[in-house]
Amino acid sequence: MFVISRHLKDFARFVISLLEMFLALRFLLKLLVANPRSEFVSWVYQNTNPVLEPFFFAFPTPSVSGGHVIEFTTLFAMFVYAFLGYILMEVLDMTGFRSSRKK
Repeated sequence: MFVISRHLKDFARFVISLLEMFLALRFLLKLLVANPRSEFVSWVYQNTNPVLEPFFFAFPTPSVSGGHVIEFTTLFAMFVYAFLGYILMEVLDMTGFRSSRKK
């Protein structure tokens, strides 16, 4: 049981890190005015939209001169997902600790 918990924790950490990486990439692409018609940029935007959907319109998205966009929604989503990841890691730690004590 403890080994399963450790593998589950490693997998969860990987998924959360990947999600955070893509959200950070999206933030940078928006900030640097990346061309949304580029296949890669379009792919990043399309694949990060579903995880940002709960946060759309929560914050304004100001534009700076030159078309640079500061997407506060993405920053907030990164904070929320990191916090949820932390909570998940703590829960998995508690369950792993309990299962190792029973043995």
